[in-house]
Amino acid sequence: MKNLVFKEDIILNVKDILYLYNDVGWSSYTKDIDSLIKSIKNSLKVISVWDKDLLVGLIRVVGDGHSIIYIQDILILQKYQNRGIGKRLIEIILDKYKNVMQKVLLTDKEEKNILFYKKVGFSMAEEFGCVSFVKF
Repeated sequence: MKNLVFKEDIILNVKDILYLYNDVGWSSYTKDIDSLIKSIKNSLKVISVWDKDLLVGLIRVVGDGHSIIYIQDILILQKYQNRGIGKRLIEIILDKYKNVMQKVLLTDKEEKNILFYKKVGFSMAEEFGCVSFVKF
């Protein structure tokens, strides 16, 4: 992570956003770029990671910042993955919102995702006798 710069709540360039989201395969978000830009702008917190002028990652949080936060997006360019960047982004958010009772996220049910989120301190809802509901 040497030489990487973490920036909070800056205005992101559309080109940079498109490149990042498409690189990680989240093209369903980039089909409606206007909606994605509005979503980012209306987020509670966005922290981006830069290697000089290259956007290499970001974390996006929504919620009220007091009783609940929801980690909506965490993306790292493929060639920058497995370097601790995602872990550091999660740590920054968990520290910033340490007094918030509920910190929630949804992810694909892939072993690597489950292991990553457990490693950074998250538990599956079922471990608390909870169940999650979604409507897409």
